[in-house]
Amino acid sequence: MKFTTLIAAAIAAEGAAAHYIFQQFGMGGQKYPLWEYVRKNTNPSWLQNGPVTDLNSKDLRCNVGGLVSNGTKTLTVKAGDEFTFYLDTAVYHVGPTSLYMSKAPGLVADYDGSGQWFKFHDWGPSGTNWNLKNSYTSNIPKCIPDGEYLLRIQQLGIHNPGAPPQFYISCAQIKITNGGSTSPSPLVSIPGAFKANDPGYTANIYNGGASNYVVPGPQPFKC
Repeated sequence: MKFTTLIAAAIAAEGAAAHYIFQQFGMGGQKYPLWEYVRKNTNPSWLQNGPVTDLNSKDLRCNVGGLVSNGTKTLTVKAGDEFTFYLDTAVYHVGPTSLYMSKAPGLVADYDGSGQWFKFHDWGPSGTNWNLKNSYTSNIPKCIPDGEYLLRIQQLGIHNPGAPPQFYISCAQIKITNGGSTSPSPLVSIPGAFKANDPGYTANIYNGGASNYVVPGPQPFKC
């Protein structure tokens, strides 16, 4: 077999089985079935867990096919509750993980994420080490108003300096009760929140880029 054929075969194998996806949601120690409260993407079966790389794409909101609910259920939670996103396999492309939310004007099942978003948590590097895990746990902000929201998790693969960053994204549908009255800020649109020249995209992590790394996007909102 020629060398070029070997390379092509390796790339094809990676494309068929590579990457990872946030496909499961949990609350209070309970792990819910696959895709019950997480919008399922509609990538082709051979690329079901492929990343989004176009910074101008609406797929950056909730992944390919995530603009519609497609039967996803909405989970009622209390403000301040702990939640977890689970992956099919642990993250292995280095880069930060972030959490965003967007309040639906009505039912979140009818919402395409075209409104405003706020970020409320980042997992950046600790020194040169990255938080590469098979689940990510945080808490719903206690002070935000009741209502129905898209809860978005984003992991950014920046393992190929000079190439477009890879967004691994999923959105859960939640309804918040017992909330507060604080309006989160800053607010951003997706797409629009991420720029190609953001330092977090252009950092070369193999040349000391992790030590002073700045996570892309707005500053996280804190109650």
